[in-house]
Amino acid sequence: MTTTLSELNTCPLPAFVDTLRGIYEHSPWIPERAAEQRPFATVTALKQALQAVVTQASRDEQLGLIRAHPELAGKAAVRGELTAESTGEQAASGLNLCSSEEFATLHRLNADYNAKFGFPFILAVKGPTGKGLSRQAVIATFARRLKNQPAAEMAECLRQIHRIAEIRLNELLAVQLPYGPRIMQWAEELAQWSDDADGLTCAYLTQAHRRTATQLAEWMRAAGMQVTIDAVGNVVGRYPCDAPEAKTLITGSHYDTVRNGGKYDGRLGILLPLAIVHELHARGEKLPHHLEVIGFAEEEGVRFRSTFLGSNAVAGRFDMDLLEAADAAGVTMRDALVAAGHDPAAIPAIARDPAGVLAYVEVHIEQGPVLLERGLPLGVVTAIAGSSRYLVELTGLASHAGTTPMTMRQDAAAAAAEIVLLVEQRCGGVPALVGTVGQLQVPSGSVNVVPGACRLSLDIRAADDAVRLAAVDDILRGIEAICARRRIEFALEPIVQAAAAPCAPWLMDQLGAAVERQGLPRFDLLSGAGHDAMAMAALTDVAMLFTRCGNGGISHNPLETMTADDADLAAQVLLDFLRGLRRP
Repeated sequence: MTTTLSELNTCPLPAFVDTLRGIYEHSPWIPERAAEQRPFATVTALKQALQAVVTQASRDEQLGLIRAHPELAGKAAVRGELTAESTGEQAASGLNLCSSEEFATLHRLNADYNAKFGFPFILAVKGPTGKGLSRQAVIATFARRLKNQPAAEMAECLRQIHRIAEIRLNELLAVQLPYGPRIMQWAEELAQWSDDADGLTCAYLTQAHRRTATQLAEWMRAAGMQVTIDAVGNVVGRYPCDAPEAKTLITGSHYDTVRNGGKYDGRLGILLPLAIVHELHARGEKLPHHLEVIGFAEEEGVRFRSTFLGSNAVAGRFDMDLLEAADAAGVTMRDALVAAGHDPAAIPAIARDPAGVLAYVEVHIEQGPVLLERGLPLGVVTAIAGSSRYLVELTGLASHAGTTPMTMRQDAAAAAAEIVLLVEQRCGGVPALVGTVGQLQVPSGSVNVVPGACRLSLDIRAADDAVRLAAVDDILRGIEAICARRRIEFALEPIVQAAAAPCAPWLMDQLGAAVERQGLPRFDLLSGAGHDAMAMAALTDVAMLFTRCGNGGISHNPLETMTADDADLAAQVLLDFLRGLRRP
């Protein structure tokens, strides 16, 4: 049985509660409290109201909600005592068809989980797409989350309950997602091309990279776009409007990945507007401006250690000297481009004329936990933090661990440890400033040798360039002092110096208004990660829309995830924004 949002808004309270009784398992108090906020302008607003009731509930009420849910493939399922909703959901992942070995594994995991946390393991088994997780994925998630701390796991259970409720509410209201499922399916299809057999790696101009570009071009043509692959490898799809003199709104992101990365970082920003254009073309609808969707060829710097190659070319800031950079196999970027069928000499011609560009807007997964912890699917980016990155080489003296007195050691690893703590101390407690030592190596290290060499990375980021540069200066002076005191030689290799990129207020306001029209509060947040929008800011005004990451907000990782519902909502917001965009 289905109903409509209008009926829910106007029916008597008992009918409202009864209709939504099965949305949150055995917890009619949730719709009862949410009813006070009627009428709901959108289904999204209703979802947010129901979630807010749970968030504002007491801890005992939240625990009661969690404990109202059955175990996966547990005793209640065996006895046939599940609600109709739970029965269907567990069947969607084939949990009713477990082998004896799988059933024994789930039984053991259920017991261990309950013993540790005191409540049942909750997972939206229909998954990010709503089609259902495999039994293997369910078991792997179960085992991974068993390692969580109690507070974090309780919060994750509540998030999973909200996802379950979202899927149930979609079914009750016969909600159709015109964009999200296609976006998620395309992301899955792109992930099949990888440099590695066991994970997703798509480095610049490899076979996997070139196949990905070809696929993007095919989808763009099928969506009615004019398509080119330019001299740096950018895949450009143009959807012209009916006014030739109109300016061009550019959107997109990168299609390369880090090593063993996720399916949505960068690629969401290409696939989402592509899905929009697919629907616009099918309806014969044009926008009031030209639209270009660009799949930037390289942003991560994995192969040649040079970032933003694709977007810098479009912005007219490509450094031609980089063509002589070589990868780990000694292949130069110039040779790699030629092998891929590109003309390096044509790269300068990629640069766009700022006079013809309206703005640049990028949709991207947040790559962090802020939206997730606030229960918000979308956020408007205020600025992209500037970044200073270095590789630090420390050289001490390798010596016998048993015979070298502590006072006479030139221990490179001990100096590195002190540098790590220096970075943590200097960057801690300063708003919007972060510092990370993400790589730390002791080459040829041995258990009985005082380390004579150490390599580490240094990454300092802040929304305010003055704050970032002051921190960098302090840290570099600190490294010098540490090394002088410990009699360690050091060398610094600058890798990245990227200025902060503030988003344009006029774009943020129109993007925020589109978010609010979908029934969500506008929430502004900083991007700590670098994005192609940083390079595009040299060409035109920029804005970014973030979507929520699951699994604790993790990114650059196979566990990176999002939902079809969030992707669809972001597409609805972007389309609304594109239709009404006006430069003041």
